[in-house]
Amino acid sequence: MPTTSPTPTSPTAGAVPASAPPPPFAARIRTTAPSAVREILAVTSQPGMISFAGGLPAPELFDTEGMRAAYNAAFAQSARRALQYSTTEGTPELRAAVAARLDGRGLATTGDDVLITTGSQQGLGLITTALIEPGDVVLVENPTYLAALQGFALAGARVIPVPCDEEGMLPDALAELVARERPKLLYTIPTFQNPTGRTLPAARRAEIAAIAARLGLWLLEDDPYGDLRYEGRELPWLAAHPGAEDRTALLGSFSKVMAPGLRLGWLRAPAALLRGAVLAKQSADLHTSTVDQLAAAQYLRAVDLDAHVDRVRGAYRIRRDALLSGLADALPPGSTWNRPEGGMFVWARLPEGHDATALLRAATARGVAFVPGAPFYTHDPDPRTLRLSFTTHTSTEIEEGLRRLAG
Repeated sequence: MPTTSPTPTSPTAGAVPASAPPPPFAARIRTTAPSAVREILAVTSQPGMISFAGGLPAPELFDTEGMRAAYNAAFAQSARRALQYSTTEGTPELRAAVAARLDGRGLATTGDDVLITTGSQQGLGLITTALIEPGDVVLVENPTYLAALQGFALAGARVIPVPCDEEGMLPDALAELVARERPKLLYTIPTFQNPTGRTLPAARRAEIAAIAARLGLWLLEDDPYGDLRYEGRELPWLAAHPGAEDRTALLGSFSKVMAPGLRLGWLRAPAALLRGAVLAKQSADLHTSTVDQLAAAQYLRAVDLDAHVDRVRGAYRIRRDALLSGLADALPPGSTWNRPEGGMFVWARLPEGHDATALLRAATARGVAFVPGAPFYTHDPDPRTLRLSFTTHTSTEIEEGLRRLAG
């Protein structure tokens, strides 16, 4: 009689076999906090909310007809090209247009010096990828742009704040930090800074450029707000100062002067650093949208952008003044705030014993919002500070928002 092998035990019908969990996320994701601004924007999107939180351009000021005509022209000239892959550096037309605008403001630039990016935020990431390795030191203003802090944290940088006063970064303190910490990069927003709205004086810009040249330092100059000047005189970029020419990456954006939905920015840098940024972009997204680049270049050919920006500045100046005129009645007695010459933000500080985050919870319950200042700090956050944006709402809406805030 033949011997039969035992039948293997079968799992219970319908049961799901046990499985091991997948490996964990990278430490850079597990340890990087989400953007406090983006979290607040989810709350402020509620109907009827008056938000001083996000730095959003006013949509009623977009040149929708001009942009529609530019897209139509881009397709009419060559739909096949508009819908095709492009070079990583960007379309020649838009690179040349950006270069001409920079050159016209005294910063000698050709199209070969420019890389078109998917928003200036990408430019910040490309420079970080090209320069920063885990453990490298990056110097920043304190407080500074929150998304920059996120990007440096994801790269594993050691971020150190440079002491500032009401006018911005202190050059003597910067020189001391550079000598002691040997940083690789200084990140700065010299004009209408986010979140404080302050502008670095001309003399300090020259000193910072000289320090970078003397002590050996890359400069990353972020300028998304420079076109939005309401008073005072225009100041030269850091990149235009002697000593900074061969070490400054200058970031700019069309988001604040044309439309943020285009996601178009640009990066001007010395040749070697630009090559590094191009390599980083090739691995990120190959190139920025071809059709959007061609439409933007067409728009710059057909429309007087400076005249459009002048109209936007006129509207924003009125809104800034409406916010400033009502803050004394809206904030607790003893609060202080600045008067920015341009940009999108007013920086305020509440009296001792107040906490802006606690105030936000009460404010949103009354249909008004702002951004607490604490998340913008690298170290030692001041819980009394808050950022107020004045660009999104009309003067009438701003007045109503301040009445709600006063409540």
